[in-house]
Amino acid sequence: MIQSLNFRLGDALPSIVLERWRSELQRGPEGERSVELRRRVEDYLDAGNGACWLRQDEIAKLVEDALLHFDGTRYLLLAWYVMPNHVHALIETRAGFSLDSVLQAWKSFTAHAANARLGRSGEFWQREYLDRYIRNAEHYERVVAYIEENPVKAGLAATRAEWLWSSARFRPGSAGVSPASSC
Repeated sequence: MIQSLNFRLGDALPSIVLERWRSELQRGPEGERSVELRRRVEDYLDAGNGACWLRQDEIAKLVEDALLHFDGTRYLLLAWYVMPNHVHALIETRAGFSLDSVLQAWKSFTAHAANARLGRSGEFWQREYLDRYIRNAEHYERVVAYIEENPVKAGLAATRAEWLWSSARFRPGSAGVSPASSC
């Protein structure tokens, strides 16, 4: 099963903001509420709120390396980006490895390592995350495009291949490096 997921730094989206939005959206139809809430969360995260520790190349590389570490064994990592305050990934888990276990491994390892490098302690990632199953080929293509275009949409790069911490630089025809030359 292919799933899209988004997880964010502990201070990237205060719970009071999220609760206010949920309260504001209570009156609308269920489907519209969830779409609008997701849009607000994405816009808020793209604005670069919070400490944005992932803006530091050393921390972004640490997270990207963790994402790539078990690619091909525990899961297939199909697309990803590491933004300044959140991560988005498209994965297909392998038998015996649930999305929860994969995500817990990523978050636990990177939280300990990043906190050590940053000389800090405490919460690094928020506990919650967003995930969605990919319904069909068209949905898959839309999600890959969203993931790889997000740094451009957020104003962090002029082209999708320009953002260092994304699968876009590995795609054929991109101006980025090939996976073999990045190891």
